[in-house]
Amino acid sequence: MFDSLPQTGFIRLPVVLRFFPVSKSTWWAGVKSGKFPQGHKLSERVTAWKAEDIQALIKQST
Repeated sequence: MFDSLPQTGFIRLPVVLRFFPVSKSTWWAGVKSGKFPQGHKLSERVTAWKAEDIQALIKQST
């Protein structure tokens, strides 16, 4: 499963949640509290996360 996570680039929330299985509301609460990495606004309605940040979060959690 971890091998299919991109090495670089941006990934959207549905993909993030496939690798870090929490609910959307839990994810956003974690972002707000600093537990999860901040996303990057790509447009007014689009937020994505660096693949490197998600990989680090997964490694930290295991």
